[in-house]
Amino acid sequence: MSIQHFTDLLSAAQAQPEPQRLLLVFARAELPEDASEAERAAFAQGQGGALKPVLCVDKLPSELKDFPSLCAEAALTGQAWDLLFAAGLSGRAGLAPSSDEAEQPLRMMVGAIEAGTVGRFLAFDRAGEPLSLY
Repeated sequence: MSIQHFTDLLSAAQAQPEPQRLLLVFARAELPEDASEAERAAFAQGQGGALKPVLCVDKLPSELKDFPSLCAEAALTGQAWDLLFAAGLSGRAGLAPSSDEAEQPLRMMVGAIEAGTVGRFLAFDRAGEPLSLY
């Protein structure tokens, strides 16, 4: 299945043979204080910078109505964000992973994003459209 919008991720998660729990990390793009003028100019054009996770949550696909509802829930925290990273955690024997079981993988996901290792996660912009990060 091709992921063309966050909605496709929800559909794909619900179609898996084992129940899924989605790991979601909201991140903000920031410019380091010691950035050069060239880096500042590129950042102003929407390129470069560093990703800072600002909010993370795990959800069952059934707990997510749609992308706008997820964004509205995130807005209640007051945290500004630029992109959303998503990953799935598969259940076993017909049972979805619990939030407790998702805690460590979610922590590891946050650490990977802080380290800039984002290739194994899906990334979405504020409209729920997938992003290719390189």
